[in-house]
Amino acid sequence: MSKYLMAIDAGTGSVRAVLFDLDGNQIGCVQEEWTHKEDPRFPGSMDFDWEFNWNLASGCVRGVLKETGIDPADVAAVSTTCMREGILLYDKEGKEIWACANVDARSTDEVARLIQQDPQLEKELYDQSGQSYALNAIPRILWVKDKMPEIYEKTAVVGMFNDWLIYKLTGVLAVEPSNGSTTGLMDLQSRTWDPSIARRCGLRDDIFPAVLECGQIAGKVSAQGAAQTGLAEGTPVVVGGGDCQLGTIGVGACDPGQAAVFGGSFWQYEFNTDSGKTDPQGRVRVNCHAVPGVWQYEALAFKPGLVMRWFRDGFCQLEKQQGAAEGVDPYDLMNREAEKIPAGSYGMMCCFSDVMNFINWKHASPTFTNFELEPEKFNRYTFYRAILENTALIVKGHIALVKEATGNEPEELIFAGGASKSPLWCQILADVTGKNVRTPVVKEATALGAAILAGYGVGIYSSIAEGAQRTVRFDHTYVPNPDNYAVYEDMYKVWRQVYAAQLELCDRKLTKNMWIAPGL
Repeated sequence: MSKYLMAIDAGTGSVRAVLFDLDGNQIGCVQEEWTHKEDPRFPGSMDFDWEFNWNLASGCVRGVLKETGIDPADVAAVSTTCMREGILLYDKEGKEIWACANVDARSTDEVARLIQQDPQLEKELYDQSGQSYALNAIPRILWVKDKMPEIYEKTAVVGMFNDWLIYKLTGVLAVEPSNGSTTGLMDLQSRTWDPSIARRCGLRDDIFPAVLECGQIAGKVSAQGAAQTGLAEGTPVVVGGGDCQLGTIGVGACDPGQAAVFGGSFWQYEFNTDSGKTDPQGRVRVNCHAVPGVWQYEALAFKPGLVMRWFRDGFCQLEKQQGAAEGVDPYDLMNREAEKIPAGSYGMMCCFSDVMNFINWKHASPTFTNFELEPEKFNRYTFYRAILENTALIVKGHIALVKEATGNEPEELIFAGGASKSPLWCQILADVTGKNVRTPVVKEATALGAAILAGYGVGIYSSIAEGAQRTVRFDHTYVPNPDNYAVYEDMYKVWRQVYAAQLELCDRKLTKNMWIAPGL
């Protein structure tokens, strides 16, 4: 019997191949960083180099097989996951002809034109697809139509990166709904393409491939795929999904009513529902889950991990030097001191990301406020703790936002990603939300989610949930401190008003938005 499952994970900053045993233990991982370059002719562009990046991806597969010494015949199945929103266009021969990565921002003109032509269209499409122009593929494909008409005319199929990996392995080109739904060109309820959306936006309606559901076998590794990756020809390749959806599976949140928070460069709050119904006010994104019959409300916090990195590199050189000398992560040294600061940071608060408003998405100018000129209280550790608290306040807002839309909230939070390695941040998240926070043993859960789908697809697990139950383990539960919770309850109400005032300054062009959606 085959003993291993493989995940190929194409993230924003790197690609990796990860081998797991059938109980979810990581056996090996080979990772390569990649970058997506701007075309100097088009500001905000972020091209995806499919030839170079396939060489990196296939090299990771060969590398992990070599590093672990695993017989390729012992790999029971492979599945794939990736950054969402990145898209590829193919010609009628199945050759890639254009691609952009997820944070490509070249289509501001197209967004502005869509809004000008029909101010109500975005909300109407959101009600059907769960997406807005801020992240979906519609403005990007319109950009190709406007700026590269020769490419647009040749386009026969649009696809996503996880499906592209499957195509390279098997020769089968299809799209699955968890990542496909982020294009804004799918109907949430039916989990398949709706060509009428394309027509309403001035796009062709004949570029949509077949839809395969997550967990289905897409095909088998072809002779060419085997030669390029070292996998055994005939190895089953199972349809995977978007990174956040598979991450949710990889922390065991497969059923409606469960929720997970992923803390990295961006923070995602993912809440599972049994309905694809959208928010009446269009404030929060809704995606298909990678579990058939389940959907996800997704609320995004912009740049918490990047804010942390900025603060560390800009103000904590001493901790970086000390950490290098002692072999300790500088964040651990900063956390140690920030733990001594009382909840609420002596009344100081900061504004970076706001609670999500998907249909009118913008963030105020970065701000620290309400501090005093008392260095024994207001030092760099107080400012650091305020950043941690700010991010947890956003999660609290997202829980409330999704509850307004669905009537439901989770009993507990599962917290994964790089930020969950900080016990202080975990405890603050529990204290701010008033919910138990559980952290899984596998912090980077996306690849494990792909492995679970691979195992389900070939019958190793009877269901996706059973696969998660067998493989996902937890290492700690953080219980809220009632006194701290009371402090944060009062602080949250004030913070929302402070943020609204800071946003108004941006609207008056007195300060500069940290981020604002194209076309606003």
